[in-house]
Amino acid sequence: MSETKILLESGTNELEIVEFFLEDERPNSTYRGFYGINVAKVLEIIQLPELTEMPDVTHKSVLGAFNLRNEIIPLIDLANWLGKNRAPSEAPKVIVTEFNRTKSAFLVSGVTRIHRINWKEVEAPTNYVSSLTANSITGVVKFTDRIIFILDMEKICMELNPDAAPANDVTEDVKKQISSEEYRVLLADDSSMARKMIARILSESGFKVHTEENGELAWQYLQSIKIKAENERQPLTNYVNAVVSDIEMPAMDGHSLTRAIKEDPDFRELPVILCSSIITETLHHKGIAVGADDQVSKAELGELAPRVYKLLKADREG
Repeated sequence: MSETKILLESGTNELEIVEFFLEDERPNSTYRGFYGINVAKVLEIIQLPELTEMPDVTHKSVLGAFNLRNEIIPLIDLANWLGKNRAPSEAPKVIVTEFNRTKSAFLVSGVTRIHRINWKEVEAPTNYVSSLTANSITGVVKFTDRIIFILDMEKICMELNPDAAPANDVTEDVKKQISSEEYRVLLADDSSMARKMIARILSESGFKVHTEENGELAWQYLQSIKIKAENERQPLTNYVNAVVSDIEMPAMDGHSLTRAIKEDPDFRELPVILCSSIITETLHHKGIAVGADDQVSKAELGELAPRVYKLLKADREG
């Protein structure tokens, strides 16, 4: 696979995933587990390159680094990070990724194929499954002969680099203004780590935040608000003032959620800010196509609250 070109249209609730596997060596057998990653995060898949040892690495799963077209990219043993004993393989594969404006590579036992599926086919993991997997899974895809787990790649990189926690660029004066306006933000994100981090940033900035785990639940929440507003004869702005949404989510992705909001006569003026690790110059047009009012990379979370406030302020003054 060379550099990926996404052909999917915006707002169709479809995605493409690269299916790969990890072979876990156990006392009397080898277990093969299947996993998936969004094609939008994959730059290419290569053979295991020659590695250079990195000094003082912070995690044992970081195997070293390699030079790829004059860029130094760290290699992470994904099986090791997941607590598995990767079985020796004659031809392991390396998945080179880019998200949050950072390039990383992951060593896996092998890559099988690319699947084009609908986000409705991706089930959110149950709370029980999440607890057993340290909240490292964001979605589950069931095929007739196997289950594919979609990993929370952002969580992996965040735990490998805990010092990269975002700063909040909101000044104290702006925080007071936001608090006095009592702005209410609906946040949708399937990653528990990202959801908590973004909710904290928004709350500390003075916003009142309601969270949902995916676009479908966020859309259901908006519909319940509409009914409540009608019953109480209040404007919708008394209940929600902006939506901040991830893009990759089970059941309904952020692009589809944005399109649904912008096509609804009652919500079309509601500002929507897409906040995702896959917002890049290449994919920015997808958010524009569905009517997103702004797009913020998770690599720049410090900018999120000021940009939400800027939209709300412009809307109120306009």
